[in-house]
Amino acid sequence: MLWTLALGLWGLSRQHSVWRDEAATWQVARRSTADIWHMLAHVDVVHGLYYLLMHTLFAWCGPSTTTLRLPSVLAMAVAAACVAALGHRLAGAWAGLGAGLALGLLPSAQFYLQEGRPYALVAAGAGISTLLLVTQREGRGRAIGWVAYAGTVLTCGLLNWLSLLILPAHAGTLLWTRSGRGVWVRWTAAAVAAVAGDLPLILFSRSQSDQVTWIPPLTWHMLIGPAVLLAIGGLGALLDRPEAGRLSAAAVGLPLLAVPQLALIGISLAKPLFVDRYILFSLLGLALLIGAALGAAVRAAAPRFPKASSWLVPVAVVVAFVALLPQSLAKRSPSSRVDDVLAVAADVRRLKETGDATLFVPAARRDTALVSPDAFTGLRDIALGEGPVASGTLKGEETTPARIRTAMLAQRRILLVTDATGVARPVTAERDRVKLAVLEKYFTVVADEQVRGRRVTVYERHPRANR
Repeated sequence: MLWTLALGLWGLSRQHSVWRDEAATWQVARRSTADIWHMLAHVDVVHGLYYLLMHTLFAWCGPSTTTLRLPSVLAMAVAAACVAALGHRLAGAWAGLGAGLALGLLPSAQFYLQEGRPYALVAAGAGISTLLLVTQREGRGRAIGWVAYAGTVLTCGLLNWLSLLILPAHAGTLLWTRSGRGVWVRWTAAAVAAVAGDLPLILFSRSQSDQVTWIPPLTWHMLIGPAVLLAIGGLGALLDRPEAGRLSAAAVGLPLLAVPQLALIGISLAKPLFVDRYILFSLLGLALLIGAALGAAVRAAAPRFPKASSWLVPVAVVVAFVALLPQSLAKRSPSSRVDDVLAVAADVRRLKETGDATLFVPAARRDTALVSPDAFTGLRDIALGEGPVASGTLKGEETTPARIRTAMLAQRRILLVTDATGVARPVTAERDRVKLAVLEKYFTVVADEQVRGRRVTVYERHPRANR
């Protein structure tokens, strides 16, 4: 836990920008509670619980990158502690130590433990629910344990309802360990209660399915990552040498890793939804299996090399840390993401003049102004028809292409905020095509700045256009 916490705090000390995926959290968390409920009724209800949590933290601690990301750091530390406890209980002390340290070193875990999104919190809930399941399966728990299990799974589902894929993973563990009827009855009751609690959110969110239309259809190339993870996990399960009908690291870790991965692949064949962060919690299974493999290696080496075997896990962790250090540093550098929402704020503040207008292409780049409104003070957003609060959306709604064109032709200077060259996607919206066409025909570029995936260009009217 302390290892993962240290890695997360290291990341916090090196990252002071807000990335595109975090911008929605930042924007919504700064609104009033009434405005948040109004927005959730129209868009992004899936993340409603997380937005309300961050709204509360912003109100208590103030908006900052530390407030934005610290919950993810703490959550991943809790997940690492749960994995370590599972490894210790199922495969020995060395397996527990190795599993807890391995989770903090996994590249995906390092990426999301320093990002203001709900996925690390879901991973923590997955670790707690899995630990509760093992405790109940071993007969150490009481009825309150099943209530806690149902509540934890329910909460994870409210943070991201795809986390309910942990239930078939846990069912796989119960099948593997040949659990008795009593355990199955209690687990089924808890699972049904959790799903029933999340069902209204699942049904209502279907009306907002446009939020995931950006996810591409599943391809063979996208399956390479899951295949590698499953291969590593399978090797760890073999080294653990589990006995049929007995709780083991393999019986818990392999279903936790494989079932969410395979289930999301199956779902994506019908509806494209395959994004690795949606099942980030499955990495807990991988870490547990890696820890089990290290524990098995220590046990195998102990009879011949009793002193050297105790150094096996620390040496393996040090080697892995050194090997992954370049990637760890890269993930914590400003260039690790090419979509820094705050990157051009200083340029906008420096380049703007009294009476200037501003445009965003695509319209989603308005997140720069919503996250850093002070930089845009005095600028008129001439394409915006209705603001985020009034429209109940994340970034507001723009007016018609004809009105945008008319408003642009009335301006002397316009600041355009868009993606940097090499990052920009093809322009498809009619409004954005009108913006670019008018700028090209009637305006000329007088300044152009690019930084970390964002770009601000200053346009002035042609003298002949004025005539």
